Amino acid sequence: MDFRRLETAPLSGKTALVRVDFNVPRREDGSISDDTRIQAALPTIRAIRNAGGKVVLLSHFGRPKGEVKSELSLNFLIPTLQEHLGESIGFTDGFDPSAITENITLIENTRFQPGETKSDEALGKQWAALGDIFVQDAFSASHRNHVSSAGLAAFMPAYAGLSMERELDHLAQALENPKRPVLGVVGGAKVSTKIDLLSNLVRKLDMLAIGGGMANTFLAAQGYDVGNSLCEHDLKDTALKIIDAADKADCKILLPVDVVAATEFAAHAPHRVCALDQVAPHEMILDAGPDTVTQLLDAIDAAKTLIWNGPLGAFEITPFDTSTVEAAQYAARRVKKNGLIAVAGGGDTVAALKHASAADDFTFISTAGGAFLEWMEGKALPGVEILKTGVS
Repeated sequence: MDFRRLETAPLSGKTALVRVDFNVPRREDGSISDDTRIQAALPTIRAIRNAGGKVVLLSHFGRPKGEVKSELSLNFLIPTLQEHLGESIGFTDGFDPSAITENITLIENTRFQPGETKSDEALGKQWAALGDIFVQDAFSASHRNHVSSAGLAAFMPAYAGLSMERELDHLAQALENPKRPVLGVVGGAKVSTKIDLLSNLVRKLDMLAIGGGMANTFLAAQGYDVGNSLCEHDLKDTALKIIDAADKADCKILLPVDVVAATEFAAHAPHRVCALDQVAPHEMILDAGPDTVTQLLDAIDAAKTLIWNGPLGAFEITPFDTSTVEAAQYAARRVKKNGLIAVAGGGDTVAALKHASAADDFTFISTAGGAFLEWMEGKALPGVEILKTGVS
């Protein structure tokens, strides 16, 4: 993908408005419980400073809905940023350029401004007056057409930060210009939340494995009785259309060939492996069976690129995490030993791969959630589009 990269930006003597994602989780005492998002922004901040530029940081936190709420102020980030960056961090809640007195300044929660989520041009002009260029470094916010995520590009040149570059490059490697064959693994509870995703992927993949509760809808559409399982019976026709579209696009659909059934959704509940036509009316499907796992491992062996979104079963409870764990660990080994390109993201995917102790060995894991899914659905993301068409 062609887009404006940070290394091409004029930084010396300039002030860069940098959109970051500091919407970090906090403990009850207010301390930061996971600073992954802060760590992701540091390389871009340091690169700008090392090139002789100043930095103005823009981020949202929580959902204040255009109101100033003290409990959602970003000032709690100052000590952490100063510790990581080794210099004083300014903080302002206004739009006065004279308030930008430090080399790095943090702007108060962007969503305190009512115009932020409404793409308000006046707000964009006020923020743009604080700097010279716009650096979008928050892929996780790029699907929002907000002022701080995309709107600023109407008033100043826009470039991708280093974190954004890494995300876009890996996604392009997985879906736009992949090494084939390409295998997609899509799991999760409901087909209804992933219709656009599945419809787009079958046009781009060579193989698509469908698991989790959503697989039950596909099985029911093919005439199997899924008992008391989670199933969207009203989407049977949709499932059949997706299967038909895959067939026309020469994308092989992989559905469970055997399942693990139980009578209750609970850890260590009595369960059994059975064929698709042997699920009792009072049973629910909670995981894929061993033959299905073998089928998926064979597909992973055949693939050169893997895109993973969602768990294959009820991975939160033992032993219904078996298929997710075995497939994830196998994919991780293939990355290390065979050069498989494995990209994952969205929803419970990160938690599932961490649960399987496989996350560290995947080629790339996106924590972007909604933005990752919309990208995989083939939708244009405002915060990405402006990097292609920004001001000259």
